[in-house]
Amino acid sequence: MKQQTSAITAMKEFSMYLATEQDRSIYFEHHAGEGRPVVLVHGWGACTRCWDTTAPALSAAGHEVVSLDLRACGRSDKDFDDVSIDALAGDVVKLVDHLGLDRPVINGWSLGGGVATAAVAALGDRAGGLVLTGGASPRYTVADGWDHGGTVEGVAEVLAAAAANRADTFRGVAAAVCAKAPSDDTLNWIWGMFMEMGPRGDESLRDLSHMDLRTELAAIDVPILSLHGTEDAFVPLSGAQAAVDLAKSATLVEFPGVGHAPFLEDRDRYLSELTGFLRA
Repeated sequence: MKQQTSAITAMKEFSMYLATEQDRSIYFEHHAGEGRPVVLVHGWGACTRCWDTTAPALSAAGHEVVSLDLRACGRSDKDFDDVSIDALAGDVVKLVDHLGLDRPVINGWSLGGGVATAAVAALGDRAGGLVLTGGASPRYTVADGWDHGGTVEGVAEVLAAAAANRADTFRGVAAAVCAKAPSDDTLNWIWGMFMEMGPRGDESLRDLSHMDLRTELAAIDVPILSLHGTEDAFVPLSGAQAAVDLAKSATLVEFPGVGHAPFLEDRDRYLSELTGFLRA
């Protein structure tokens, strides 16, 4: 009985939730460390598990590592009324405050790049840096003065396909994440994360298609690192370059032959670039 109680206690300590609004909560994981805090923000449809080849290495390097499941994703509640990019970024800020993180670097993948940008803009000088990993920032779709990315109509078509056949649509999205076909196990892993997202999460992508953070990105004073695959099928490399050109202090690192997830496709170099930025 004592062993069983200890196991339950350990699970409670590992599984942490942050109340956000209307009695709804988001799931997060917090790994202590003496080094620079890093907050890992996943992409659309994924969850904190996507960082399972990244977070342990950062923790082993001494960093304080935090990851979270965005609203409607993973273990977080699925019935949020507001799943906008602003709301997701607000959760990141609230988590930083809740944990008392000291000038954390916010690292966002894909849609998480937009979330991370908005969060760093809100944190101001309380943030230590911004990392865009295939980041959909400052825009995901084309607009006046921004010729990079897809279209609002294209996003709507993907969401309509998901509404009609969620499993097949998300399988196709998962297959497009990597430039080179991943193993069946990796593909099923990515697909499985997508299938855990509740339907309300679709509206986060719809909001992303209208999001425009050019003003916010240009005003950010902390260092920015963009880690981007040259064969990214979701966020074109030209958009990453335009984002770096727009920012005050930003560096773009290209990953030749890599798609939308450099942390999966070229893990060793990704970790080298990321940890170097954190040390600097």
